[in-house]
Amino acid sequence: MKRSKKYRESREKIDRNKRYELSEAVRLMKEAKYANFDESVEVAIRLGVNPKHADQMVRGTVALPHGTGSSVRVVVFAEGDKATEATEAGADFVGSDDLAEKIQGGWTEFDVAVATPDMMRVVGKLGKVLGPRGLMPNPKTGTVTMDVSRAVSEVKAGRIEYRVDKQANIASKVGKLSFDNQKIEENIMAFCDAVLKAKPTAAKGAYFLGASICSSMGPGIKLDHQALLAAIKK
Repeated sequence: MKRSKKYRESREKIDRNKRYELSEAVRLMKEAKYANFDESVEVAIRLGVNPKHADQMVRGTVALPHGTGSSVRVVVFAEGDKATEATEAGADFVGSDDLAEKIQGGWTEFDVAVATPDMMRVVGKLGKVLGPRGLMPNPKTGTVTMDVSRAVSEVKAGRIEYRVDKQANIASKVGKLSFDNQKIEENIMAFCDAVLKAKPTAAKGAYFLGASICSSMGPGIKLDHQALLAAIKK
């Protein structure tokens, strides 16, 4: 793959063979910035699980202490008082059959979908549309709930979902490059801590095999994951 001159110059600031402590990695990530917009900060974690086995699936949610820095568009499937509750909590779109019909027509301009349990009869028909995009409401991630106000508020405040992929990796955006270093570090540690706590009982051997961070356009920076784990467990 051909890279731009700016990317190559940015890459030269990073030692590919070194694993950096978190604070140094965050500092280097900012020094390597070359894009002219506020990039997202991304974390990738390599896990020692086999996602082909259902009992080794890793997924969940985490409320980042300083949010993601991005606005989140939330749709809520609800009726009656719960629809009113969702609207008052700040949901961007609220509905039931009408909302489902709109989505079946190809509209997916939202980031998170929340539903009350009784609305799953409607949402269930959207599996082929929402499933591949990771937008299907799920009780395990708190997006199928009667407490729609809390769900909407938490998502708007910076709660994110994560899920291991077929290659046993988990990746997520955890903030913006414009955040101060401490806030970036605290968001990263909160994310890694949540993934650690989500370790399946069926997973044997080493679980947290490695981690790296990068900005949207910047080069990846390997983390000293042993030092990171030690800091999280303090």
